This record gives sequence, C-alpha cells and structure tokens, in this order.
Amino acid sequence: MNQPARVPPGTTFHAAGLTELFEAQQAAFRAQGAPSYDQRIADLNAVLRMVSDNQDRLLEAVSADFGNRSFDETRLGELMPVVNGIKHIRSHLKAWMRPSRRKAGIVFRPAAARVVYQPLGVVGILAPWNYPLTLTLVPLIEALAAGNRAMIKPSELTPRTSELLRQLLGETFPAEQVVVVTGDATLAGQFSELPFDHLLFTGSTHVGRQVMAAAARHLTPVTLELGGKSPVVVCDDFSITKAARMIAIGKLFNAGQTCVAPDYVLVPREQVDSFASEWLAAAKKLYPTLDGNPDYTSIISQRHYDRLMAMASQAVATGAKAWQHNALATAGERKIAPMALTQVSLNADVMGEEIFGPLLPVLAYDSLDEAIAFINARPAPLALYCFSNVQTSVDRVLNRTQSGGVTINGTMLHATQDDLPFGGVGDSGTGAYHGYEGFVRLSHARGVLKLGRFNMSDKVSAPYGRLTRLVTRLMIGK
Repeated sequence: MNQPARVPPGTTFHAAGLTELFEAQQAAFRAQGAPSYDQRIADLNAVLRMVSDNQDRLLEAVSADFGNRSFDETRLGELMPVVNGIKHIRSHLKAWMRPSRRKAGIVFRPAAARVVYQPLGVVGILAPWNYPLTLTLVPLIEALAAGNRAMIKPSELTPRTSELLRQLLGETFPAEQVVVVTGDATLAGQFSELPFDHLLFTGSTHVGRQVMAAAARHLTPVTLELGGKSPVVVCDDFSITKAARMIAIGKLFNAGQTCVAPDYVLVPREQVDSFASEWLAAAKKLYPTLDGNPDYTSIISQRHYDRLMAMASQAVATGAKAWQHNALATAGERKIAPMALTQVSLNADVMGEEIFGPLLPVLAYDSLDEAIAFINARPAPLALYCFSNVQTSVDRVLNRTQSGGVTINGTMLHATQDDLPFGGVGDSGTGAYHGYEGFVRLSHARGVLKLGRFNMSDKVSAPYGRLTRLVTRLMIGK
C-alpha cells in the first residue's frame, strides 16, 4: 500500500512545484470522489486536535511574528473562532449535506426534484498576516466540511506561524488532501494562477483585483474578503461614554490591524471633542501602559509602522488635532500609541485609505442624513457600525447604506458569529463564508430531476399538435 505523500520540511516552492501539488490533489479528488459525512467529521476533528494539542506553539509563533501579541488576544481572536467554527459545523453538517427537495414543474410531473451539494474539488486559500490562524483555518474547515481538498498559501509577513502551520497540517493530512506552501509575493502570484475550483483570498482591495484577474484566466470562481474604511455612526441619543468604550475595544484589538476594525467615526458636531476625550480615556483604561505591556499588540512590520507614523504626522500637518495616549510607545517594540484625530482634512491619507492601525479620525455631522450621505459617497465597506437605541434611526442607516456586515451598538462582533455570513460587497469583496454560507459557497448546488415512470413530458414534443397547444395555453394564457 502506498503511503500518503508528505511535503518534506524546508521545501522551496516554485511554479512547477505548485502545479505538481495541485495536479496531485485534483487526481486524488477525481479518483476518490466526494468524502462521506463520517470522513468529513474525522477531518474536522483532526484540525481540532491539531489546534488543541499545539496551542502553546501556535500562540508563541503568532506573538513572535508580531513582535508582541497577547496570548489572550490570540486565544480570543484566533483560536476561539476556529474551535467554535468546528463545533458549529459538526452540529449542522449532516443537515447541510442532505439533498433538499424542490418542486417539479407541473408539466413535468410526476417527477422528483432535488438539490445535491457536491464538493467543488481543489480549493485555494490565500491567507493574510493579521489573523494568520483564523483566516487560514476557518476557510480550511469550511472547505473540508464541503468535501474539498485545499492548498494554502499563508502570508510571508508571519513566517514562524506560516512554517508551523505547514508543519502541523503536513503531519495531520496527506499532501493530496491539504498542503501549505510558503514563499513570497511572487509565489502568491503564481499560486493565484492555478486552475483552482475555487479561490478564497483575504487581503487588500488592490491585491484582490490582481487575484481576481489571475483567477479569471481559468474562470476560477473567487471569494474575496477585502476591507475598506469601515465607518461608525454614533447617533445623538446614545451615550458618548459607552460608545467610546465599545469603539476603543474594537479599534485597539490587535492594535487596529483588523479588516473590520472601526476606521473612522461620525459623531454629532457638538459631541466631537467629548467623544475624542472619552475614547482616549477608554484607551488608557484598556492599556494604561504601552511599552512592555503584553496586552498591547505591536505593528506587524517596520514598513507598516512607518506607514502609520507618516499617516499620523501628515494628518496633524494638514490641520488635524491629535488626542494621543500619554504613554508613548517606542519604535523598538513597533507599538503606536492610540490616537484620535479631530478636525481632519478629507484629503489626508487617514481618510483616503484603510488605516489598519490605532489611529481614529473623528468627524462631525449635523444630521443623520448627512452622515449617511458621507458613507454612501465612498466605496462600500466591509463593516458598518451604528450606535443608537432608537430603532427608526438604526433602520435609516441600515436601509440607506451598503456594507458587508453590521454590528449595532458594538463593533466587529457580527464577524464572530458562526451562523452569520461574513463577506464584503463592492470594493470590500465578493461572496461570503462562515457556517452554512461557507458550506454552500464551497459546494456545487447540483439540480437533479428524476422523471416518473408514466411521465407525459415526452408527449409535448414535435410534431406539435393539439396537446402541445392545450398545455401552452393552460400555462401561459391566450
């Protein structure tokens, strides 16, 4: 009996090697067909054991890649979503896999119609650096639940985590089922050109366009989870103190390096300074110190650190007022102090691109309609947040804006729900996954019609006569 193939440690990947791995998975899928329910559950349990047995190693690798990231933050933002996702899928997978009955058209009866969900085949996963476990393993478990095989390209900005995942998944699955390939952006470009049956990418809108263009050469369907500038609307009925604390929690988790982090806040004009002051006070309570504080995450790289510092400097130079944490961080730890920015020029870089850091522009509005118009004048974001206890105000914001998802009176938590779809719209992405939507997204819904023994549909055929005309008159009228 042949042993399952494994990728040796230290393997250098190149375009030809990627093609070889892809073709091996494709051949195995065609030879073995769709895995059973029991096999899919076994695969999910294998991922769960892998995470559980190697929790400390995963926590240490992620923190080392960032420079510092709290183990608790990684447990909350990375391990819990994977574990909860597996448990949710296990509870529902049998029902999701069951063919769904549909109604056959009256002309074609007696007949039985149903939808059968089939695996697509080989799914490609291009994972980002900001949540290197969640945004790798959640797409993986959904691909496995749908019966697919998976090739994974993690980010080169988290080399320790990427290498550990390559090692652990290589020990858990044969390469013909799951394989991780590591390398730089050139390899990622080659990866996106493979003729996958589906390609799931998480990252920037700019790179997402490149991925979609590469996938289009093979008509590969894509799910793009991108990002954008996720706005917050604080309505005049809501407590500024409470809103500021909730927004600070979301904004400063992972030091703002979250695709659904609040990017800017729209506040009633007379409350702008009060909000900035309360937000800064909340930030200081969450993180009293920065240097040496294990709870506060470092910026992932020197390039991103320099980008954020330049962004803050430019905002102040163009007229913004900075409300900054008084415990300044040092460049040595690549930590940037939380900063609210008021009186921001709309031409400043902080308003022109996704921030992805602990800087928060606070903008004034004079009416809720003005705030809505401001949001709608910009590309649709991945997330939108509204703070109000007045349902009519919430409904106005929801009904007149577009975003991938929404949390009311909080931030980011919609993205943690296993039973809600997660994805973007417009510039913030295409397609959604998580839970049932992930299973469907990574499956082919195959329509199946079985005609009854005495079916009359063959009678409505050429040469056309009275029966055909009678049927068509009954169905479409005179």
